[in-house]
Amino acid sequence: MDKTLRQPFNKAWSQDLFLEYRRALEALAGPIPYALAETPLFLDAPLCEHLQKNALEILAQLSQPSLLSTLKKAIPAHYDHPGMDALPNCVQVDFALCPGKDGRLEGKLIEMQAFPSLYALMDQKCVAWNTVLRKVPGIGRDLTCFFNRDTAKARAKVGEMIVAGEDPQHVVLMDIHPEEQKTIPDFEATRRLYGVDAVCVTKIQREGKRLFREKDGKRIPIKRIYNRLVFDELEAKKEKAPWDWREELDVTWCSHPNWYWTWSKFVLPHLQHASVPRTTYVSKLREIPADLSGYVLKPLFSFAGTGVIIDVTRKDIDNIPADQRDGWVLQEKVTYAHALPMPDGTGVKAEVRVMLARPPKDTAFTPILPLVRLSRGKMIGVDHNKGLTWVGGTVGLF
Repeated sequence: MDKTLRQPFNKAWSQDLFLEYRRALEALAGPIPYALAETPLFLDAPLCEHLQKNALEILAQLSQPSLLSTLKKAIPAHYDHPGMDALPNCVQVDFALCPGKDGRLEGKLIEMQAFPSLYALMDQKCVAWNTVLRKVPGIGRDLTCFFNRDTAKARAKVGEMIVAGEDPQHVVLMDIHPEEQKTIPDFEATRRLYGVDAVCVTKIQREGKRLFREKDGKRIPIKRIYNRLVFDELEAKKEKAPWDWREELDVTWCSHPNWYWTWSKFVLPHLQHASVPRTTYVSKLREIPADLSGYVLKPLFSFAGTGVIIDVTRKDIDNIPADQRDGWVLQEKVTYAHALPMPDGTGVKAEVRVMLARPPKDTAFTPILPLVRLSRGKMIGVDHNKGLTWVGGTVGLF
């Protein structure tokens, strides 16, 4: 952590300072319907470089053709959509900040997904924090959330990833009833920064291979989809797309829906990297460890931590039906560092999501920025941090 920023921030922190930040953010992205952390995470250069390096090394492993052919087996037959590209356009790699050597922090992989995340909202959180930070004694200047330290170039890269040269009116951010999603502030920030509207999958019209949407009484062709659709939510809400996923459509995707399955928690047992905790498919367990206190049990295709069992018992494993065991993993627990000190000295745990982009014209991934989640409970997430302050979603700044 960057103490040269943390110390003056904590000294100056007040509820009024936080409320000024919230007002600034809501002016940029609308009301925030989820826990908003009272602080950014101030990262120093060595930690930024460490997290980016680990993320890129993990993606290099996953990009090997021999492994990709194995990972594609995770795609359910009824969701296997034609036209999958060689690599996804966006990837999220989540690291827990843990105690490392020589008192430094290190990242341990928690999960990953080739799926969009809050690129635009993190950008706007940085803008909002700077309205406050430039007034804080000892900081007094704008900070950045972009790994390349260049806002214009980073925004251009994200724009290339989302829009890919199309007229933004022919690109949609697709989700299920987007007006009901907690991520709606990101949808609004995406609209303002990139001109892309959020559209419900059920409101899209199909004509042969072509897709359309209605706006202001006009029927507008859709040429590219910024795909925010979570399949387990689609099934849970018993909603359907107006097409069969096995059929070809005349659109491009960011990212192609097959990547939702291919690069996900499904990859964890296949990775060999110092930052990756040992992970085993439940279906591949030769025997259940006698002491399960050092493990967590995770469903492969849930979202936002749904279904994760942190205090695992043998009964939890036994209760998984035999035909579903290849959809669960048993993963070694990691020890979170209390890396972020509150003004009263209480330590806060953090996860950093390295958010990467690969516009269609690029052959390599570019780390863009860090999304951060703070926790004082057993797990990251609202349910484990009820009634606590200095928890929730924020952005990494440097």
